[in-house]
Amino acid sequence: MAQIHRLTKTATKRIKRNPYNAAAAILVMFLTFFVIGVFFLVSLASNVIIHYYETRPQITAFLKDDTTTAQVEDIKSNALKTESVTQVKYISKEAALQIYKERNKDEPILSEFVTADILPASVEVSGNKIGDFGEIANNLKNEPQVSRVVYYEEIIDTLMKVTSTVRWVGIVIIGFLLLTSITVTLIVIGLNISLHREEIEIMKLVGATKTYVRTPFIIEGVSYGFISAFLAVATLGIAYPFIAPFIEKAFNPIPLFPTNPLIFLYLFLGEMSIGFLIGSVGAWIATRRYLEV
Repeated sequence: MAQIHRLTKTATKRIKRNPYNAAAAILVMFLTFFVIGVFFLVSLASNVIIHYYETRPQITAFLKDDTTTAQVEDIKSNALKTESVTQVKYISKEAALQIYKERNKDEPILSEFVTADILPASVEVSGNKIGDFGEIANNLKNEPQVSRVVYYEEIIDTLMKVTSTVRWVGIVIIGFLLLTSITVTLIVIGLNISLHREEIEIMKLVGATKTYVRTPFIIEGVSYGFISAFLAVATLGIAYPFIAPFIEKAFNPIPLFPTNPLIFLYLFLGEMSIGFLIGSVGAWIATRRYLEV
């Protein structure tokens, strides 16, 4: 235990002696962890948005006026045969009128001359996967008593494409930044090894082992990772309450908030783990390459 404390103290002294090198490593790694955190939150938000649309009756099949109750039940039964369909709801003409009035309650003049007779009955269908909405819509179009099928095809397609693109772009950017962070850590540790060459030689002369000589540099690299991860999560945590109202307003009525506080705990633990890996890997490569012991 005393030896670990001594090695940690040595690593701390070396960081203080070379603050600019340490600041450069921490800055690059901070950027990496900040971007990881942003993409993590964006990914969670996209999942919430997709789930919102998946759990809403996004496919509406308008029925012909002469559709009987038995035919409605047949349509519902046929729709439920599709595995991806989770719910089928019948909307009568009277119910459609109430929905219309509710949506236009701020403009009563629009409802003044609208009656239940001129509104079509419909069947609203919910699916558990956005990607299956097209298939469900096509099945409904084949029903003889269905006059028209509508769903937010363009919105759904755009959402799927944007989500997929954001995820792939995030993976590429994060991968590049992780590689950059390891490289910067390697370079900084390599510079510090050069600056402490005489001290290392003295340690070798008095019989210090390879592990003893290398450990302070490993601790130094891990420290860069931990500090960067902490600063990145702290920055996101501080900025989040100020940004959240604008995001909430933009995506209303999708319930993106309130956010579970545990998300930031998971993010913190995840980034600290990544920070440990980046710091230790970069330092280990540097000591293997530049440290002759």
